[in-house]
Amino acid sequence: MRISEIKRTTKETDIALKLCLDGGEKKIEGDCGFFNHMMTLFASHSGYGLELSYKGDTEVDYHHSVEDVGIVLGTAFYEALGNKVGIARYGDIMLPMDESLVLCAVDISGRPFLSFDVPVPHAKVGDFDTELLEEFLVAFTANAKICLHVKLIDGKNCHHILEAVFKALGRTLAKATAVVGDTIPSTKGVLC
Repeated sequence: MRISEIKRTTKETDIALKLCLDGGEKKIEGDCGFFNHMMTLFASHSGYGLELSYKGDTEVDYHHSVEDVGIVLGTAFYEALGNKVGIARYGDIMLPMDESLVLCAVDISGRPFLSFDVPVPHAKVGDFDTELLEEFLVAFTANAKICLHVKLIDGKNCHHILEAVFKALGRTLAKATAVVGDTIPSTKGVLC
């Protein structure tokens, strides 16, 4: 099984995460209801097992919680993949969520890169700052060591846009981490 378990405590956050790329329990508990909803969608649409507990300095805002979950999830993703033998490596999707449409594509290359083109029309969804979507993806991408492109094709409703991104991310990563062979999918013979 491709599993990683990480605990990370700083002066700003306390996070415990278990990720299984081959499925398992899904349990999300944290101090931001909207972000819990997004992480639940990610876990459901990826098919990954994800047990996540986090708390942060919410008297400031949710920035540290969201960014640090991205760091820990990315690190766990990288660790769980191991040597990457047999994975599909690439994944993509064009995902609709009501009026919203998101393009998401990934290369599990070992070279971190994020192309983020998701203009969200409002600064908040409830008490969640919508700019934290990009912060989460920056942290996740850098620590997962993947090349990720996320682009909003259409959309007006902030909740739907963010929901479409998290669903698309889950489905795209599921495609890319699917075991489809028994070799490393690179002409170099290695993926960092």
